[in-house]
Amino acid sequence: MALGAFGIITTEFGVIGILPTLAKEFNVSIDTAGWLLSGFALTIALTGPFTTLLTSKINRKVMMCLVLAIFVLSNLLSAVSTSFTMLMIARILPAFLHPVFWAVATVAASKQVEPKDAPKAVSVVLGGLSIATVLGVPITTYVADLFNWQASFLLSGIVNLVAFAALAFFVPSMPVAEKTSIKDELVILKKGQLWVNLTATLIMIAGMFSTYGYLAEYLGKISHMSGGQISLMLLLFGGTGIVGNWLTGIALSKNVQLTNRVFLLSLISIHFAAYTFGGLFIPMAIIISIWGFIHTGGFLIGQTRSTSVAPEAPELAASLMVSFGNAGVTLGTLLGGFVITAFGVHEVIWISGLLLLVAFGLSFVAVGNKKEVTEVAATTAKEEEREEVQAIEVEREAVIG
Repeated sequence: MALGAFGIITTEFGVIGILPTLAKEFNVSIDTAGWLLSGFALTIALTGPFTTLLTSKINRKVMMCLVLAIFVLSNLLSAVSTSFTMLMIARILPAFLHPVFWAVATVAASKQVEPKDAPKAVSVVLGGLSIATVLGVPITTYVADLFNWQASFLLSGIVNLVAFAALAFFVPSMPVAEKTSIKDELVILKKGQLWVNLTATLIMIAGMFSTYGYLAEYLGKISHMSGGQISLMLLLFGGTGIVGNWLTGIALSKNVQLTNRVFLLSLISIHFAAYTFGGLFIPMAIIISIWGFIHTGGFLIGQTRSTSVAPEAPELAASLMVSFGNAGVTLGTLLGGFVITAFGVHEVIWISGLLLLVAFGLSFVAVGNKKEVTEVAATTAKEEEREEVQAIEVEREAVIG
């Protein structure tokens, strides 16, 4: 499942490093080229929960394989595109089922472990995202620089094909056993705290992608790096992100709210460090490594905050997080493109800082009636009681043995 995540993220975010090349190839502005990322994300945001609900009764392995097959087709069509419009259509094609993969994979992972360890399990799947930023995005950027932009899409197609084969041969069948109705799942939409957390996730990811979506442009124009150097920086960004994602999973298992707030303050600080030292190669390389370490944890934080308040419908909550997260990607790239067009790429840091600050403020907002609080407390108590009983049983069997 982590390999599948790697494949779809390589497709979604792989264009980040080649946006300047595509803008030049199709004779469009950099903010228009940014729609290759934001249009993909907007489609996910608008359709995610619906496609997740409509496919909720289909065998989960079959569904994940179908998603990856469509991603292979999308990359092949992208590679042979002869116009910007054709490329946009090819890019949007797989976005409709993208959130289904995330919802299924992350929930399936969380169910393999005890509830308190769910963030760690999800972090393994989301590790595919981190590795995609380590290998996927930099390699597609490097391949485009070495050969051409078409080769970069062909490479993404091969990655998804390998992930499809791995899922088909090594993942067991996952028939849907639960008989939960759509009506039962929609009950979570009445939870006020869920909407607060989803809104905070949207704004947080918008802040992350206002700058990250144009990182290749920033490094080229402000840091004066070549295509090869930019690929190396993206590799460094993703490499530290693997460690950061893993540590974020551990931190979330201990304290979700504290981890969220430390993450946001750290990300704000590193953005303004990039603004201050962006024109210096060595300081910027150090900043990029720290930035990647922090940045990747944002998706895991959003996932954990969303599903933790809706345990009765985790897949729907996960798909809502994916939709709101991708709405954040869309909003972030649009705002980033506007700032770049109006004020220049260097000033894009300011919009990221503002959005992340708003997300930090929302971390102090708590809503919900007494009934919701009581239900959450009762659920927690039952889980603790179940774990105590399991521990006693294990100890008793050990003594008998």
